[in-house]
Amino acid sequence: MVSTDTVDVLIAGAGPVGLTAAVELRRRGIGCRVVDRLPERLPYAKAVGIQPRTLEIWDRMGLVRAALEAAVPMLGQLTYVNGAERPRIELALPPEVPYGFAALPQYETERILDEFLARFGSRIERGTELVGFAQDADGVTSRLVTSSGAQEEVRSRYLVGCDGAHSAVRKGLGLGFEGGAFPEEYMLGDVELDWDMPHGYGVRSMHLGADGAVDDVLVCIPLPGRGRYRISSMVPPELRTAARAESGDGVAHGLDGGAGPSLSHLQDVLDRLAPLPATASALRWSSVFRISHRIVDRYADGRVFVAGDAAHIHPPTGAQGMNTGIQDAYNLAWKLALAIQGGARPELLASYDTERRPVGVEVVGRTVRHAAEGVQADPDDPGTVMLREAQLLLGYRGSPLVGPPEEGGGADGDGPRAGDRAPDCGGLTGHIAAHPLRLYDLLRDRGHVLLLYAGGDGEPGGTGADGFPALAATARDVSLGRVATCVVLPDAAPAGAGDTMTLPVYRDRRGEFARQYAARGRTAFLVRPDGYLSARLQPPTAGELASRLALVFQV
Repeated sequence: MVSTDTVDVLIAGAGPVGLTAAVELRRRGIGCRVVDRLPERLPYAKAVGIQPRTLEIWDRMGLVRAALEAAVPMLGQLTYVNGAERPRIELALPPEVPYGFAALPQYETERILDEFLARFGSRIERGTELVGFAQDADGVTSRLVTSSGAQEEVRSRYLVGCDGAHSAVRKGLGLGFEGGAFPEEYMLGDVELDWDMPHGYGVRSMHLGADGAVDDVLVCIPLPGRGRYRISSMVPPELRTAARAESGDGVAHGLDGGAGPSLSHLQDVLDRLAPLPATASALRWSSVFRISHRIVDRYADGRVFVAGDAAHIHPPTGAQGMNTGIQDAYNLAWKLALAIQGGARPELLASYDTERRPVGVEVVGRTVRHAAEGVQADPDDPGTVMLREAQLLLGYRGSPLVGPPEEGGGADGDGPRAGDRAPDCGGLTGHIAAHPLRLYDLLRDRGHVLLLYAGGDGEPGGTGADGFPALAATARDVSLGRVATCVVLPDAAPAGAGDTMTLPVYRDRRGEFARQYAARGRTAFLVRPDGYLSARLQPPTAGELASRLALVFQV
């Protein structure tokens, strides 16, 4: 047994969730180790849907460009029932949303995150398995076994389990994982199809039996590459794995290690259900998989946390699983970083479970409903359904880290409130740059950001930037320099307004900031590192700002 020096955070699992946590910790100067029992990255296009909210997170982290260049757009879905085309589903979002839906094989997502992590001098420790751990008041002692069979003992301040549906961390904590398994089994295949379907559209073709129930289904999701799709369908009898699908923990979820479908199996389904004649070729990989729906009873215990599939598993409907896990990791990582740096109030880490477990409960319930009834059966209007599927309606109103739930938006109650996602907008100009900026350009690669809007003539709450330097000083002092401040002036502000301030000043040339934030009069918006509003203060005062900052920072 070899002992090592203490590391700040040990992360078990190097999938998209674990790598997101590692990147965000390293970006914030926190030491971490990432271990994964697999000897190499799996070449499987498992989770392929990338939601707009995930792209916003990657924008904040500084790696979105690589993802956009590697992915293909997901524009919508073509649906067929018993050969008849049904109304097309368009994945359309409001124009102010900066990113659309995308498809990217999971191994490409992992590659992008892995390469970005390497910029910070960190690498995945492959072939290294977490086999046990024990925690005390000061940290966690973990036992690792490497590919050579050597054993190692690691001391860390925190342990994060991103190790999937059969998580050793979850089992080690003894967390409840209630739910069940779907009886159906499915098969996946990554192939090229020679049909001429519209670019960027998925295909869902179903056959209904005499009783109206679905008895056959084909789903094709476009992937990068000419004519390339990941197709899924019900498994034929000769490939069923039910007798061996459950592991020792009783969780029947994920890819099966046995024989996968052949090209002929996949072609049979295409011959039955493809809306156009199609020949499958160039099979890259295939597998049989089962689906469960489960969620842990808590996301953390002391200094140990779980995220992603270690905390929640559910049907892949709407590509919610991996994206939800990435947001788990991002939510946790900035809080861990602040706690390790000594700037957090003691209750900060407890908010991870408070904020993220309700999200997991909602996602599990919604994807189970959609798997049974279809997204079209959702009672909300199509625009709301699309925003929810994009994970843009997720928020933390009522969280102990944000203002009280009665804190409203603009004068008419519209606009984002404390706990809501901070929307993007364009048309912001500074004194030097020759082109307008997006708000997300101002937020990128920063922690908390205080946005101070000066207001226009005649607006409620006063106008002008007087007192803004004092508010910025309050934010800086309470957070020990961890809050950046930017001033936004209305386009109608007098020439030279704000010139004497040492704060960054931007002018809302197109009025988009005022519209998106329903900003009328002097208003302060405190944006968290994960892009949600901690507070909306109108008019802002130093005392109220300090009290909101004290919900996060150790004062």
